[in-house]
Amino acid sequence: MYSSWLTCNRGCGRRYSLYDVVYRCEDCGGLLDVEHDVQALRNKSAQSWKSLFDSRVRTTDWPYASGVWGKKEWVCPQVSPDHIVSLNEGNTNLFWAERLGDEIGVTDLWVKLCGNSHTGSFKDLGMTVLVSVVRQMIADGREIRAIACASTGDTSAALSAYAAAAGIPAVILLPKGKISTAQMTQPIANGALVMALDADFDGCMRVVQQVTKDPTIYLANSMNSLRIEGQKTVGIEIVQQFDWEVPDWVVIPAGNLGNVSALGRGFLMMRELGLIDRLPRIVCAQAANANPLYLSYKTGFEQYHPVEAKKTLASAIQIGDPVSFERAVKTLRTFDGVVEQATEQELADAAARADRTGMYTCPHTGVALAALFKLVKRGQIQPSDRVIVISTAHGLKFTGFKAGYHEGTLEKVSSVYRNPLIELPAAYDAVSRAIDSEIQSS
Repeated sequence: MYSSWLTCNRGCGRRYSLYDVVYRCEDCGGLLDVEHDVQALRNKSAQSWKSLFDSRVRTTDWPYASGVWGKKEWVCPQVSPDHIVSLNEGNTNLFWAERLGDEIGVTDLWVKLCGNSHTGSFKDLGMTVLVSVVRQMIADGREIRAIACASTGDTSAALSAYAAAAGIPAVILLPKGKISTAQMTQPIANGALVMALDADFDGCMRVVQQVTKDPTIYLANSMNSLRIEGQKTVGIEIVQQFDWEVPDWVVIPAGNLGNVSALGRGFLMMRELGLIDRLPRIVCAQAANANPLYLSYKTGFEQYHPVEAKKTLASAIQIGDPVSFERAVKTLRTFDGVVEQATEQELADAAARADRTGMYTCPHTGVALAALFKLVKRGQIQPSDRVIVISTAHGLKFTGFKAGYHEGTLEKVSSVYRNPLIELPAAYDAVSRAIDSEIQSS
């Protein structure tokens, strides 16, 4: 029987059960990480793990059809399959960005489309684990009245969907007027208790931490390490999709920074168990209007100061005081990481440029792509490198951003790749002239 537990990530040695309602070390205040019985996992060979995981990719056996629970032994081995709450998350496709790669001079460019998931974002990967553990806790007799989160959109969608599937009440705190209509509507539709606070995300996060001091209201934000365990499967999936070959670079947009350490944990676990023998480099991409990690990186991580996050089109990463800063720095140091930022102009144009090659990117993926373009231009990323960009959410959740770009109405953005709608009378001559004017002869 495989097992896992919680331990302080500052190394003080304090341990907790996965079923304890605790989010920080009670001795030193550090965040907690899930640790696994690696010695027991080593009893199975690396090749056996590869074969097992590969065999589950197309299965219909419960719960292994999920990209997360197909790796159950590495994620949360002790939760009962009867209490797992899964919506077949994960196993998202890698898009070969051939045309965009040719344009920028990186032919081995891929985009991991994590937004092709049940609620349209990578947050499903972590929420299936967290809600499943809560469901197990309730079955074992612990009183949990609700699961709560602060959110800039995607976390609230994932929590509300999985909590609804489990029959557990969800409490959502959103920053008023700072998320897209599509994102706000998702938790409402799933029956969650949704409250819009007159604050930014950091303000909502402060309130939800106060609310969840009540042990019957369970915290679902990424400072809860159960979320990290599900999200770490992104890195494992990427390697698996390349027949267990490791890419050279992974570029990921960053806000509260839990996903950065999650990505790293997946790669580190594969290396520890012998499935891979090297690590990729990680690029962490921040919006320039919410860039505390970037500013710290410029000092070699010697200094860190929270910032007041300014309004950004990449609303999900409009976070000035990320909870998982320590985790992210530890990961970036291990992976020889780079931190880059993108202005509003850069992220909007990067998203539009990618769309013109067949994608439909969210603004946060635009941040990652803009960072990629800069690193390629500087020569840090070489033409022969295999590069994976993590697309965190589906573009359909940000239709207002897309429409505003092509209508030329985004504040402080000059739409370089604008493709305006052409309105014409219903007449052949008018349509024919427009075609001749706009479509170049080959």
